[in-house]
Amino acid sequence: MKYIDEYRNKDIVKYFANQIKTISNQPIRLMEVCGGHTMSIQKFGLPHLLPENVELISGPGCPVCVTGREYVDRAIAYSRLEDVIITTYGDLIKVPGSSSSLEREKADGADIRIIYSILDAMLIAKKNKSKRVVFLGIGFETTAPASAAGIIKAQTASLTNFFVFSAHKVMPPAMESLIDEGVQLDGYIGPGHVSTITGKGIYENIPKKFNMGVVISGFEPVDLMQSIHMLVKQKENNEAKVEIQYSRVVKPDGNKVAQDMLDEVFEPRDDWWRGLGVLKDSGLKIKRKYHKFDAEEMIKVEVEELKEPKGCICGLILRGEKKPKDCKLFGKACTPSDPVGACMVSSEGSCHAYYLYNR
Repeated sequence: MKYIDEYRNKDIVKYFANQIKTISNQPIRLMEVCGGHTMSIQKFGLPHLLPENVELISGPGCPVCVTGREYVDRAIAYSRLEDVIITTYGDLIKVPGSSSSLEREKADGADIRIIYSILDAMLIAKKNKSKRVVFLGIGFETTAPASAAGIIKAQTASLTNFFVFSAHKVMPPAMESLIDEGVQLDGYIGPGHVSTITGKGIYENIPKKFNMGVVISGFEPVDLMQSIHMLVKQKENNEAKVEIQYSRVVKPDGNKVAQDMLDEVFEPRDDWWRGLGVLKDSGLKIKRKYHKFDAEEMIKVEVEELKEPKGCICGLILRGEKKPKDCKLFGKACTPSDPVGACMVSSEGSCHAYYLYNR
């Protein structure tokens, strides 16, 4: 199958593995900041193909994982209002809040619906005029344009009962924060889907400021091994730069239409990331001109006191300071069917990937 079989070719994967062993023997720590990369790396066993001096570390690449419990608590509070319908992507439904989850609230009778597109949420709003329909907008630059497009479409359609609760974030502040805070890294495996929207320009500050390379990678084994090879070469040649391995999808300037929609609907705001705290201009807030679609502005609700679970080290895992198997809860008190922390819930979470492929 085109773009699948050739990118899973074992001979090519072995070639890059041998090249990496040939060109470097110094310790090199590379971080992927995309949950899809984390899942592929563990699924295909790539760490076992690399020499011992090359270490792969999972970072804050899972949007559900980095989003705080306070967001989930507020979503749960919305769901308990009689005239509210919650619409959400499936990976958020099991994420624990302080005392409940959307899954439990749904079981208790709350009107919570799993959807596949913001357009589904808008259709629900059109069919339920007496209800307020809240779409839970989570994701990085990959999914934020869809939320922006939905808000623009809702404005055109004069929808008055449709709202977006935004937890959208952007990647560069988190990537820079990790280095600023002393996490030892030698390069980033850049997120492919994010970069499809943004292009490569958003990462240019990293080699300039930190002398550290970024290689934007695809998701198949050959993609990832080639990207690692490119980063190792950069390190060996002391040549930090932004490169695109995933050139069949990612263009240098990204998707201008999607970028324009983001600029039209959202503006930067300081936002909280699990493991990193509040990062300046790392979140996306709905602009004042579209405030009537902003759930935070338009739907007031009391939210319970925030409570974090004891023993969960999801924050340290997202920082790259610990790995899932370092957690005492991993695979015992915390499993995908009964998660304690967000890193075990999402299909892009590090703990979830390790649970499936690296126990």
